[in-house]
Order: sequence, then structure tokens, then C-alpha cells
Amino acid sequence: MAKIPIEDTFADIINKAQRGLQISDADLAARADVSAEDLAAVKAGKPLIAVIRRVARHLRLAPNPLESIARKEWYPEQPLFPRGFAMFNTTFGDMTVNNYVVWDAKTQIAAVFDTGAECDELLNFIKATRLEVHYLFITHAHEDHIAALDPLVEATRAQVWTHPLEPVSRAGAKTFKEGSYFHLGEVAIKTLTTSGHSPGMTTFYITGLSWPLAIVGDSVFAGSMGGSATAFKEQYENDIHKIMNLPRDTVIAPGHGPLTTVAQEKQHNPFFASRTEKNNLSDILSKPNPTSTDV
Repeated sequence: MAKIPIEDTFADIINKAQRGLQISDADLAARADVSAEDLAAVKAGKPLIAVIRRVARHLRLAPNPLESIARKEWYPEQPLFPRGFAMFNTTFGDMTVNNYVVWDAKTQIAAVFDTGAECDELLNFIKATRLEVHYLFITHAHEDHIAALDPLVEATRAQVWTHPLEPVSRAGAKTFKEGSYFHLGEVAIKTLTTSGHSPGMTTFYITGLSWPLAIVGDSVFAGSMGGSATAFKEQYENDIHKIMNLPRDTVIAPGHGPLTTVAQEKQHNPFFASRTEKNNLSDILSKPNPTSTDV
């Protein structure tokens, strides 16, 4: 597979944080002591490093990781799974989307996570590897993540499972609760509700492979996080408490962009670098209308 680009640019990260904190352009420019023209240029993708660093501090983004992303100096080291895990990346409009298959090496019992834009390559892999797909788990029901739902279910006869707030238009689809467990032989799958980007966004935490694995949908990306115009605080706190608190060697498998790990995100993700559960961003987000002195 070709190297998958990082999903979000530095400008995407700035825009997500600013929108989530509900800070206007004029207010952000004043707080950061930058010109409106320079702020507009940065938000449009021009890598003005001094401006990026000043803006980062007022959006509670770690400046060094954000600068590294702006300079295109960082790409996550890719973990290797000798068996039991495969990633697929398909084109949906002007973007690409990931989906995954996980299986128990002894029994060949498998589960698919999201569908991708199309599933031909996945189905060929399932056939060649002689997998028996029992489950199709949905991280969230945005169209790019369930576009191939019908042909995938028809080919595999897998049970469809989703969060009750992420309805899928498939007869017989089942719903799970927070903390539900599923098993594929010796592989265990636990559901973690990481809502925010969507109402029932679910992370699937998987053990029994070479590395612990979190299939996170659009909750976290390498170097960024899922955006939300209305539930940024909820998304951020779920990311901090339920994903960043997983073991450091946990592999993060996002809905877009390359694989990463909890350890790498704690070091290189501007939203999470050098932060703990008692972090300033959570304090700010608890205030409905932050002021200049608040941030």
C-alpha cells in the first residue's frame, strides 16, 4: 500500500481548535497579537511559522508539534502486525477512507470495521486468507464509512453491529452498549463510546494481537482529532479519557490517514502533547463563553 498522507494540515488543526473554542478571527488575532491578514493566510494554509506558534498558544495547541506538522517534518512510525490485522484505504470523492479487518489466527474468525467506499479488495483478501467474517462493526454512520455496507454484508453474511445513536439502513442491524465485549477466538473487542464527532461514535479496543489496537473512526487522526461544530468539548474529553489513557503501545487505527500509536500522539499531536486529564483545554471548554483572560 502507498504511504497514506496525514489527514489534517496545520491549517485544518487551527481551524478545528478555533471553531471548537468559538473564538472569532478578530478575537484570535488580537489575543495572539498578529495581523488579520497573517491569520487569514495561515488559516488558508500558508506556513508562517511565527504566526502559527503565536496562534497555537491561544488555542491551547502545543506549538512545537504544530510547527513540525506545518514544516512536514513528522510522519508516524508505522507498527507492524505479522498476522491478524489488515488495513484498507479506498477513495471516496476527493478523500480516502480507511476500514479494517481483524481475525483470530487459529480459528480464522474475523470482524470487519467500517466498509470503506468499496469492498472489492477487502473481499478478495477475505477469500484469499480464508477468513470467516462473523461481524461488521460500524464506528459511525457517516456515508464515507458505510458506503459499501450492502455489498459487504451480502458477500459475507456478517452481523452488523452499531451504536444505537448511529443507525444504519440495514435490516437486522444490532446495537451494542458502552463496554460491550465480543470475541474472535482469543481476540477480544471492547466498545468505548467516544462521541462528539458524531452522536454514537465508537472506538473498538482490541486485545490478543501483536499490539493492543484501537479502531477509532474519526475520533483521533495522526496529529489531529475529529472536528465538531457543536460537540468539541465532548469529543476532546472522550479522546483524552478513553483513547489517550489506553496503554502507550496501543496502535490507533483512524478513519482517515495513517496508523499511529498513543505514545506518538502524546508527543506529536498538537491537541494532546504534554497534556494530562487535568488540562487547560478542558478547563476552558467548561466555560460557555471564554474571554481573553480565560485563555
